[in-house]
Amino acid sequence: MESLASAPPFWLRDNCPCPACRDPRNGQKLFQITELPAALTVDSVHDAHTPDGAAALEVVWAPDGHRSVYAETWLQDHLLGTTAASGDGRTEDDKELWDAPGLAGRLPEADWDAYLTDPAVRATALESVLRLGFVLLRNVPVRDRQVLDVARTFGYVRETNYGELFEVRVEADPNNLAFTGARITPHTDNPYRDPVPTLQLLHCLTNAAQGGDSGLVDGFHAAALLRAEAPEAYEILTRVPVPFAFADEHTELRAHRPLIGADRDGRIREIRFNNRSIGAVRLPVDLLDAFYAAYRRFGELLLRPELQLDFRLTPGDCLIFDNTRLLHARTAFAESGARHLQGAYADIDGLASTLAVLRRETM
Repeated sequence: MESLASAPPFWLRDNCPCPACRDPRNGQKLFQITELPAALTVDSVHDAHTPDGAAALEVVWAPDGHRSVYAETWLQDHLLGTTAASGDGRTEDDKELWDAPGLAGRLPEADWDAYLTDPAVRATALESVLRLGFVLLRNVPVRDRQVLDVARTFGYVRETNYGELFEVRVEADPNNLAFTGARITPHTDNPYRDPVPTLQLLHCLTNAAQGGDSGLVDGFHAAALLRAEAPEAYEILTRVPVPFAFADEHTELRAHRPLIGADRDGRIREIRFNNRSIGAVRLPVDLLDAFYAAYRRFGELLLRPELQLDFRLTPGDCLIFDNTRLLHARTAFAESGARHLQGAYADIDGLASTLAVLRRETM
């Protein structure tokens, strides 16, 4: 394979699959990078086969004579320049971006009993969270703390200062506007945390109040629109860290992160947007004006009606969504009416792990 000659020697040797380099029981490396010869070079390359008979190339190394056998399929998938960098699946490149009209008639949802008993249904539901950012489980039992059982079907509950779960209902002395009947505009939760909880679950127990409808906005889609319409504003919001803070009698949390997080290749990876938690931004005056112009423009974009998917949660509905991508919202509701959701946080890596195992078991 001609491209093998251009592979950096240390990269190639670092990926040697032989049992002297990787524990055959778990695949973990048995050596440190500092243990490889400093003057490492490829001495020769020969046609070979893997233990299961697949076509491969054997590399003999100098100066230590170590032999590595690489399956040709592995080389085709991993050699530099042969495939596009995909990363860990968390950026915009691995998502299906959407607006409300684009999801008309195809809301990602699943029946709870089918989700529990059919691996294919569960895999499709979890895939929807990774691809679209959310899924709506229907007919989940309407009982106290059920949201924790939902989270444990794919991962682990992320406990915060709000506890294992939190009650979304009117409180007499709320430490958060979410626990009132006020309108809540599109936002992400807990931007003052590092790391931020990556998944949120909301399970509806009662929703008989006037108002209190829910909404979701694809923040990745909104950020991509900002990048296309106002690139200078987008650049500012990916570059300037914003101070987020939360404090009450028992808690004080702070994190400084941009409103739009991008990876080194410029791909959108995270949204942190919460007007209730943003603190005083400290910047030179000229940059401060530019930041607020960009912040306002993004805020206006997020309120475009076509970007928000509106729906009403009914008892037994449980919404699971990516808190680093989707912004959620709520219309105001009459505090005299009954509206009670229970929420919890979890982590998207646990969901992705569960999905990967499901796929592996059903292939």
